[in-house]
Amino acid sequence: MVPKFVAFFLVAIQLQMQAAVCSSSLHQPLTPALYAFGDSLLDSGNNNVLPTLAKANYLPYGDDFPKGVTGRFTNGRTAADFLAEFLGLPYPPPFLSFRTSGVITGLNFASGACGILPETGNAMGKCLNLDDQVRLFESAALHDLPRLFKSSDELSSYLAKSIFAFAIGSNDYLGNYLNPVLYSTSKTYEPQPFAKLLVSSLSRQLERLYNAGARKFVVFEIGPIGCIPTIAKKPNHDGVCDGGPNLLVSYFNQMLQPMLQNMTSSLAGSMFVLGRANGLGYDAVINPSRYGLTDSRNPCCTTWGNGTLTCIPLFTPCLDVDKRFFWDGYHPTEVANSILASLCFNDTKVCSPVNIQDLVQI
Repeated sequence: MVPKFVAFFLVAIQLQMQAAVCSSSLHQPLTPALYAFGDSLLDSGNNNVLPTLAKANYLPYGDDFPKGVTGRFTNGRTAADFLAEFLGLPYPPPFLSFRTSGVITGLNFASGACGILPETGNAMGKCLNLDDQVRLFESAALHDLPRLFKSSDELSSYLAKSIFAFAIGSNDYLGNYLNPVLYSTSKTYEPQPFAKLLVSSLSRQLERLYNAGARKFVVFEIGPIGCIPTIAKKPNHDGVCDGGPNLLVSYFNQMLQPMLQNMTSSLAGSMFVLGRANGLGYDAVINPSRYGLTDSRNPCCTTWGNGTLTCIPLFTPCLDVDKRFFWDGYHPTEVANSILASLCFNDTKVCSPVNIQDLVQI
């Protein structure tokens, strides 16, 4: 449940965020590094160098980002960028562009269109599925990071204190299970067994990262995909959102929480935090005024497919982007990303059993 005073809470958080950003250069970061894994919700430019149709390397993407177009699938910062700011860290750069550098403040492995399953996203071209992302981190932890630390104990301490954030799984539904022309998963699996397949696969990848030294994890639920314009704007449903796709991802989210709790219990020294992105996203779409928003149904940029797909290059976006929830037919705006990141950092109702501010103290 989202508290009724959320609008006032968010104003306070925004002020806190501004203070944190202003003072980050004067204080030690709260954690040594932030590593991001996932899909286009967190991708900061990895897809720019991959042979895929899933790219955001053109205006108006990045219209409000200080560096302009970077490959982020939104107008400005992603949730990972905001988390980095709150933690006093630089934005974790895309791994594929920085793989030879000595970055120790974190890296971003997220890749648009990809998912938990290895085949998800292949129809668009090459992207980094979750197995790819974990494998690349394992390689960096084994070959690159040790050169940057004086001892193995120092490296282990660094990894144990770093934050590993995940936002992935929506493409396994949007581009895979709900796309029977290209994928057979919906013919092979009923909805609940498919959700179990995804959660089990995710669990194995998280355990691989634990074995590589990671200890602090933040894993976001799949959002209410039935509410995003690419689905909600189709006329074959009643109401603001399409309940069918939302029900599908609810099976995944219901299994995600006990899986993370079990991993925290069974893997010594670990803490797996659940990011309740689904309920928060749904509430923001249904009750946008609670979050200072005025439009939670239409994309800000002019898109292909009459408001249901990606931004048309170079078209001028809406003038009230700070009042919009959706940037294009799939992705949230910077302000929507800030709401999720702010509440996850500060509120145990959104990120539990501890928020990120408390997670760094463990």
